[in-house]
Amino acid sequence: MESAEIRSRWLRFFEERGHVVVPSASLIADDPTLLLVNAGMVPFKPYFLGQLPPPWPRATSVQKCVRTVDIDEVGKTTRHASFFQMCGNFSFGDYFKETAIPLAWELVTRPTSEGGFGFPEDRLWVTIYVDDDEAFDIWHRQVGLPAERIQRRGMEDNFWSMGVPGPCGPCSEIYYDRGPEYGREGGPVVDEERYLEFWNLVFMQYERGEGGAKKDYPIIRELPKKNIDTGLGLERLAALLQGVDNIYEIDTTRKILDRASELTGAKYGADPRADVSLRVIADHVRTAVMLIGDGVMPGNEGRGYVLRRIMRRVVRNMRLLGAHDPTMHEMVAVTIEAMGPQYPELVTDAQRIDAVATAEEATFLQTLRTGTQIFDLAVAETKKAGRTVLSGDKAFQLHDTYGFPIDLTLEMAAEQGLKVDEEGFRRLMAEQRERAKADARAKKTGHVDVSQYREILDDSGASTFTGYDEVVSEGIVRGLIVAGSAARAAHEGEDVELVLDRTPFYAEGGGQLADTGVIRLANGAEVEVYDVQSPLSGLIVHKAKVRSGEVTVGLGAEAVVDVERRRAISRSHSATHLTHQALRDALGPTAAQAGSENSPGRFRFDFNSPSTVPQSVLAEVEEKINDLVAAELEVWAEIMSIEEAIRSGAIAMFGEKYGDRVRVVSIGDYSRELCGGTHVRRSSQLGLVKLLGESSIGAGVRRVEALVGTDAYRFLAREHVLVSQLSDALKARPEELPERVSTIVSRLREAEKEIERMRAAQLLQTAGELVRGARDVHGVSVVTHQAPDGTTADELRKLALGVRGRFPVDRGALVAVAAIANGRPVIVVAVNDAARERGLKAGELVRACAKILGGGGGGKDDVAQGGGTNASAIGEALTQVENLVAQRVTS
Repeated sequence: MESAEIRSRWLRFFEERGHVVVPSASLIADDPTLLLVNAGMVPFKPYFLGQLPPPWPRATSVQKCVRTVDIDEVGKTTRHASFFQMCGNFSFGDYFKETAIPLAWELVTRPTSEGGFGFPEDRLWVTIYVDDDEAFDIWHRQVGLPAERIQRRGMEDNFWSMGVPGPCGPCSEIYYDRGPEYGREGGPVVDEERYLEFWNLVFMQYERGEGGAKKDYPIIRELPKKNIDTGLGLERLAALLQGVDNIYEIDTTRKILDRASELTGAKYGADPRADVSLRVIADHVRTAVMLIGDGVMPGNEGRGYVLRRIMRRVVRNMRLLGAHDPTMHEMVAVTIEAMGPQYPELVTDAQRIDAVATAEEATFLQTLRTGTQIFDLAVAETKKAGRTVLSGDKAFQLHDTYGFPIDLTLEMAAEQGLKVDEEGFRRLMAEQRERAKADARAKKTGHVDVSQYREILDDSGASTFTGYDEVVSEGIVRGLIVAGSAARAAHEGEDVELVLDRTPFYAEGGGQLADTGVIRLANGAEVEVYDVQSPLSGLIVHKAKVRSGEVTVGLGAEAVVDVERRRAISRSHSATHLTHQALRDALGPTAAQAGSENSPGRFRFDFNSPSTVPQSVLAEVEEKINDLVAAELEVWAEIMSIEEAIRSGAIAMFGEKYGDRVRVVSIGDYSRELCGGTHVRRSSQLGLVKLLGESSIGAGVRRVEALVGTDAYRFLAREHVLVSQLSDALKARPEELPERVSTIVSRLREAEKEIERMRAAQLLQTAGELVRGARDVHGVSVVTHQAPDGTTADELRKLALGVRGRFPVDRGALVAVAAIANGRPVIVVAVNDAARERGLKAGELVRACAKILGGGGGGKDDVAQGGGTNASAIGEALTQVENLVAQRVTS
């Protein structure tokens, strides 16, 4: 049974039994404590915690998950994976153990011909919590499972919580006996390799207090409403149903693994070390494709760093297996082929996913080349010092600064006959991880930080946003927070967070900046609003300063938005929509939005593109936008179901979480997007849109910045003045300026080349004179010379090599030339093979001279360069060269 069929059967089974099928949420977690969704219940967490009322009494899903805590174990074992799919069925106070257990048993044992998974009953075992007699009775008496195949386990194994105060409860796990060839008899408590767990049923019936993550915490009370949260690993179930040993051999993952094998020539099963690399590649490519598909872009922090790290592990392991050329294009293609039947959006978005992945691969291949050069220098320093171990800090620097994996450092060091101080490297890595964990702990908001907002929301209900239709609203103060705590009153000069029952103020979101303005209280007090946020769905919080009087909960209020700022922001937001569609028209649907910021008079728009957008294309996009502005297109908003919105062609943004009902903003028949922001009434209200240019902000992501309305007009007015000034200065009409400037620049470049040729000729003439003036020092021809000020280091090197090359190969020759470049002394020393045979080394001589110049230097034995800060010591440095030659060479 293929993975896509397992997924379909799961959803169909529970849908037929009254569960609402909830599509997988994006891997980008809508949770401040998580970077990525790492468990099937994460999207349902607000319902289990009581933060939001559940929209349905029972639900089912197949949730995409990424877990990277044990990423280093991926591939080393066949049980770890960074990406997995969790099938779940959930009850929110509807049914409990008496229904959850029989449902699970029915689906697992029902014949495949009848829509089940067809497991033989005599191969199934279960575990329950040590004192959960209720679960035992249901399994034994209701389901009919023999008592000897029901095993009791303690809190660490069969009791679940989120690791923090909140809901918890016992759980029951279902195991499949794979047979004696996989281990000992005796059930899961004896051997979990033979008895493989594939489904966990969690019975949320208690509330826990503070304490350890898995045990040593108090049970405070029973929950008033008991919930069900189950999780079945799709990949693990597929391994059992497909009769393969592990998750790397199932239909989807094996297809990716086999392609990696073809590209590298490494046969799976022939070499344990190669097998590890192939498993890493198969797992990580799949994870990368799913992350990019959900809008994650490679970066140096957060989820972007997670993606970058796993992609670099792919490139490294392909390299270790012998594939030194780019392979990401082929690996992405086979992954989309494997996962597309379950996630059709991957097929639709294949071009963008491929562009992002191949760009990141190209960047890392360059990193590897750079890192290799740094590695070579580190090896040279280590050997020169007579050591056989590359220091831990060097290995850490290669890893941390240049992205050089430690395994690659170990491999290359061994090729050089060196070992690596792995202990020192691991210590530095551990210190870095601890710092990262400390930062993460500091950044977590946790449940306590939002409790004040939750209390206001529970007591007063959701805030009503009136800002689509008005900029002045009458309301009542429903909540007040001062210094992080709920308060009944606030006084002049205090910063407050204020909640009204209804407000015209737009809370920052969807790329649109928050409104500002004033709130005037019925008692005459006045509050200046400088920011507006929505920390919980339905709650609008005004961040403000009390300018006069006293603010108290319950007072009537008049909320007044800064109209000019709102209008300017609305113009920017509507212009962003037009820009988005125009870019998609010009570049294709892969130019999907990756972020935006709409501020007064200007906006920035980030979009996916693997390469620079040509200036000609930007000009066409700008012209199209302004044609639409002049067309006076009507702008309107509609509320509809998410399904209706997608069918109507509305564009949804990656990573955004949408409810069942969404707001769709249309600009004529041209643009249609899911959007909660404020907009103009007609496109002509934008006046003018001027694109300032585009640039790269990361691998595969470009940014357009633009001005709107009067800001665009002022910019063009300044440009006109500049053009007029240039026309006057160059005596040319505006349309002739590009050609005139190009001509001037060309002439300047030709003049610079001519000067360069003259300087080169002069240096060659000098070379002949220097050879003729060489001094004999114990049979070695020595040339020392101070070139004219302004001679560059490159010119000095050419002169030194040119002079050295004019001496016979069988006669030792040393050339030292120096000059003052940009106010600082530079010296270059070159020696030929005959001189090196007599003990002269350019690097040693340069270091001695550079010391006199107040600096340093180095290089190879045949040519080296140095410099310093004391230009007046050049003569002394050149004299020192002759002295050193006399000391080191005997006649």
